[in-house]
Formats: sequence, C-alpha cells, structure tokens
Amino acid sequence: MKTYLIIGGTSGIGLESTKLLSKSDRVIVISREKRNLESISNIEFYQADIRKPAELLPKLSEQIDGLVYCPGTINLKPFKNLKTEDYQNDFEINLLGIVKVLNRYLDNLKLSGNGSIVLFSTVAVNTGMRYHASIASAKGAVEGLTRSLAAELAPDIRVNCIAPSITKTPLAEKLINNETKLKASLDRHPLRRIGNAGDMANLVEFLLTDKSAFITGQVIHADGGISIIKNL
Repeated sequence: MKTYLIIGGTSGIGLESTKLLSKSDRVIVISREKRNLESISNIEFYQADIRKPAELLPKLSEQIDGLVYCPGTINLKPFKNLKTEDYQNDFEINLLGIVKVLNRYLDNLKLSGNGSIVLFSTVAVNTGMRYHASIASAKGAVEGLTRSLAAELAPDIRVNCIAPSITKTPLAEKLINNETKLKASLDRHPLRRIGNAGDMANLVEFLLTDKSAFITGQVIHADGGISIIKNL
C-alpha cells in the first residue's frame, strides 16, 4: 500500500482524487476544512491553510509516494479591473502554496525513491483567453516550476502538471450556472462537453502510479481538445 498526500482533497478534483486513490492506498489529506470525507476509508486528515507559513503545515515523518497539489483560483476580470492584490492572491495560492508544501514534504517524497508530484495549470496559459491575465500568469509560473523541478528531482521523483479547461467543480460553478453559460462552454470544446472532477482524478491516478513511470516534466492538456483543435 502506497501513501499519497493530497493538498486540498476535500472538494472538486481533490475530493475525487481522494476517493479514487483511497480505494487501494492510504491518503493523507490537508485542507482548510474537513468536509465530504466521512464515508471514505484509508484517509488521514489534517487541517491547515497553505497561505500560512510552511512551518504551520503538519509535520509528517513517514514516506510519501506521491503528492497532489489541488488548491487554485478562478479570478476572471478585464485587465483594467485587476488590482495588484488580485495577482498577489493568485500567485500566493497557485504557486507559492506549492513552494511551501514542497519545502515541508520533499524529504518525505525522497524516502520513496520513486515518488511523483502532480500539479495543476490551466489551458489558458498556452491558449490566450480574455480576462485570464492574472490566473494565466500564475499558472504559467506553475508550468515553469514543473519543468524545473522535473529536471532537478530526476530520477527519484517525477513531476508533471495537468492543464484542464473549464471543469465541473464547485470552483467553476459560477461560470456554468445557467443554460446559456453551459451551452457556450460546451460549444467551445470539440468533444462538445466539459470535463468533470472524475476525468481529472483518473489522470491524477495515472500520473502518480507506475503506469506513467516514463513520464516527467510534462504539461498534459486535459481540455477536450480546445487547446489544439480548431472547432469549426
């Protein structure tokens, strides 16, 4: 049985990943609130906020075989309406939170000798989208970190990143909360649907396990084709 650490494992993609991985392995969840975990076995929960100093994250002594960082933001505004604080908040949660977590738990991952880290970006980094200036900037930094860490931590730890398009999760609810918004999102995707948390959890599982043993430093676009296929 392997041990996986999921940061933000109580909602959306994090929760679905917790459910999936806990079927056969042990999962440690760190999140701001304990919710939605009552019926899941093989989990250990710690309450913490990644916006606080790294020293306040729980200290773990055991080996960690894989780490998934799920916290994110969707702050979509015209550039002229974005304030410096918006950029600071997006970078704090999407990038600096990863840095704090890895500073705290990298030694635990090294104990595995065959660890895996999974991060999250967005399709908007490589596909220019209106109103995404702040979040695309922050997630672009995550992609750069992914490649740098993959080079630095090889061969003992693999590092990969998932770049979804809009995904049906509580975080994205306001973007698809009526039929008009939902239809517009569906129509933009060549597969004529949007992703769901289960789609992303399946990819998380793949990237954590030996099924992806020869994959590192990659940004994988789980986006229904929107980033590369022209939808006529």
